[in-house]
Amino acid sequence: MSAEIIRNRYDFVLVFDVQDGNPNGDPDAGNLPRLDAETGQGIVTDVCLKRKIRNYVDVSRRMPSGEPASGLDIFVREKAVLNRHIGAAYASLSIDLDAPPKSQKDGTQRKTKGEGQGSEVEQARRKMCETYFDIRAFGAVMSTGANAGQVRGPVQMTFGRSVDPIVTLEHSITRMAVATEAEAEKQSGDNRTMGRKNTVPYGLYVAHGFVSAHLAAQTGFTEDDMKLVWEALVNMFEHDRSAARGMMSTRKLVIFRHDSALGNAPAHALFDRVKVSRKDPSRPARAYADYDVVINENNLPPGVQIIKRPDAEALRPSE
Repeated sequence: MSAEIIRNRYDFVLVFDVQDGNPNGDPDAGNLPRLDAETGQGIVTDVCLKRKIRNYVDVSRRMPSGEPASGLDIFVREKAVLNRHIGAAYASLSIDLDAPPKSQKDGTQRKTKGEGQGSEVEQARRKMCETYFDIRAFGAVMSTGANAGQVRGPVQMTFGRSVDPIVTLEHSITRMAVATEAEAEKQSGDNRTMGRKNTVPYGLYVAHGFVSAHLAAQTGFTEDDMKLVWEALVNMFEHDRSAARGMMSTRKLVIFRHDSALGNAPAHALFDRVKVSRKDPSRPARAYADYDVVINENNLPPGVQIIKRPDAEALRPSE
């Protein structure tokens, strides 16, 4: 286990696909798969991808008691009350937010009861970073409630965008039951209710990501945290199955590791080395085998190393 803060910049390319599923529904469009209206390309938001990383960390790093492992709790989770977590951080630091600040540098009186001020906010910010993996990785706005400030995370991602335009299919589905007695009385014959389901027959998506060593130093993002992000990106779809999402898989994770914190080459120049193209443009793609993924490893800029996943080692959770 390494608690050393990362000292290298990383850029990465994530290639994933969906078959007969909805990878990321748009609530403003009746939960249809998100797409670019001009090009027809499918879209999966960065928020959706980060959610899957959070979920993977949450299920894979639980103690036998069911509690999250130390430092690997998740701040933004389903049904979480964020202000409650911020208040708990102050309580663990023994800071009474109803009393005057302990240090006169923070003022002789509390401006707003129940809210941190001065150096108290920085203490709470550090505590939140220590406790929650997703704050260390992605950052968070915690200036509500007791106020733990804001954190800009070292790991950032773009939207995933499909290589080709997607086709959205709408399916009628039948439920052989009704929910209420009133519905049953309205039905003639059997108790069937109808619904609809939207899917993408097949789509291969590409997303890009960036890891800043300088922001990692501010949040305490470690080498172990970085390994966990790679592990999550490879395995996150394996623990996020549902009928609505169909078959989703990480097909390729290409990591560019720089020898320095500032980096040794522009991200876009490295991303251009990963080319994804359809083998036969005259036929619709329906499987990953219908595409070529080519990684140009020739004449890499000095100080840049390519790491390719998934492989057998990457699929095993870290000890």
